[in-house]
Amino acid sequence: MTDRDLAGQGTATQPQLPVLIVGGGPVGLGMAIELAWQGVDSVLIDESDGSVPHPRTGLIAVRTMELFRRWGLAQRVRDAGFPPDYELSMVFCTSLNGQLLAKEPYPCMRDTPTPPQTPEKKQRCPQSWMQPVLADAARASERSDVRFRHRLQAFTQDERGVTSQVTNLLTGQTLQWRSQYLLACDGATSSVRAELGIAMPGRLLSYSVNVLIRAPGLVQQHRMGQAERYLFVGPEGTWGNLTVVDGDSVWRLTVLGSEGKLDLASFDASAWVRRALGRDDIAFEVLSVMPWRRSESLAERWRDRRVLLAGDAVHTTSPTGGMGMNTGMQEVLDLGWKLAATLAGWGGPQLLDSYATERRPVAARNLAFSTRNFNAWRDVPDPRAMLDDTPEGERVRRETGHRLAESTRVEWESLGLQIGHRYDDSPICLADGSPPTPDDDSIYVPTARPGSRAPHAWLADGRSTLDLFGRGFVLLVFRPAADSSALQAACARRSVPLHIEPIADPAVAALYERALVLVRPDGHVAWRGDAVLDAYKIVDTVRGAA
Repeated sequence: MTDRDLAGQGTATQPQLPVLIVGGGPVGLGMAIELAWQGVDSVLIDESDGSVPHPRTGLIAVRTMELFRRWGLAQRVRDAGFPPDYELSMVFCTSLNGQLLAKEPYPCMRDTPTPPQTPEKKQRCPQSWMQPVLADAARASERSDVRFRHRLQAFTQDERGVTSQVTNLLTGQTLQWRSQYLLACDGATSSVRAELGIAMPGRLLSYSVNVLIRAPGLVQQHRMGQAERYLFVGPEGTWGNLTVVDGDSVWRLTVLGSEGKLDLASFDASAWVRRALGRDDIAFEVLSVMPWRRSESLAERWRDRRVLLAGDAVHTTSPTGGMGMNTGMQEVLDLGWKLAATLAGWGGPQLLDSYATERRPVAARNLAFSTRNFNAWRDVPDPRAMLDDTPEGERVRRETGHRLAESTRVEWESLGLQIGHRYDDSPICLADGSPPTPDDDSIYVPTARPGSRAPHAWLADGRSTLDLFGRGFVLLVFRPAADSSALQAACARRSVPLHIEPIADPAVAALYERALVLVRPDGHVAWRGDAVLDAYKIVDTVRGAA
């Protein structure tokens, strides 16, 4: 698409572009990739140049890796450069060359087993490596047009679409674009959300400062060994943490503040780095310093007519647990197919409204999880003797280490949170009366109960059941005698894409529990039963037209 193709005429009455995406971070790029994968054209704009000078995201959760698998990007992310033999333990200490309080051992990525409930395991990959992978994938599709150094200046919407004023920051030219939908992935300070007047209530958890440093050979210059994160505790309590970025020389030091702003004018980044290192003779370079607000907030509305919001534009969370970007990627998965269905004409009038109905409670769950993790970091009752070379100091260090290791463990072991989310109250899923599985952050119990992520199982041909889902609905047929003809006819009549997938494996059938299981394009179960009693009710419900 060229600027001439996209330039609006003011008097145009028909949308010229299906979706305009504002924001070129991981969620915005993910939206462009997913829409293209679903057959939908989009243009993505972002006022930055696309580089990531200060990476914040480093952990890619299981569900996000499943999404990357869907797009054929999982292996590219795994091969991005993080050392497969770097140990990913969690260390609690006074400094890298100080006292060890406790260590939670975790293996390197090479030795980390893939959980049996998924075809993919988590991956460490800094945002500065992951984002170019996503940008390249978006650019590679003829259906997505990625334009950095473009800024949304203003927009208006009517019953037919959205008119946007977009400025090319390189040329100064302002274009008027017309799209059927505007998708805001423009971050925590979203200008789109502000323009719409959408409230985002929440609470401030603390002010913090991130210090990105380069320290070649650092692991060989301290006594704590390799770790994904080092949590530092002093006489004032937990004061910061050092997180691995590239598995080699780049690290991110987070200095925890309070609810009062840190005095940046007097903030001595190098002094804080030296405190973390525990020695003055280790060479390092401060690459960047970024103050930020650690907050927990959730937008009251996720849609305003033809404008939809996703990612940090509708929720902010403490990074403790790594669920910020990963929650946004789940929204990509939920919203992508719904936009595609609506644009194709078979999505019903309630389909886009189901996006917030399904995803907002999950975001609230993830926010609460992250805040609990942050509070666990600070769970140090009386640390005043932390550095004392006395029996009392030894007792305090021992008890603090044990307490922190126990209270923070769920942050590192959260499979239930990552793939156990479900849409129990979804208006586009048909409940079957079965009881819900336990909602546990750590433990995931596979279930094909409607609203849940369809369980993973390996098929005889080497595919995962998850590989069957994505484009259109899929009806899994576990008993040859089960009659699905009425459902097929209803889908055909409503123009709903449906693929029939017979599965003869008794173990997979036992996992799904019913003869017929209808799975949505996002891999969540929409309906299941042993017989089709009202095909049109099923089809109209799952497409948002009941």
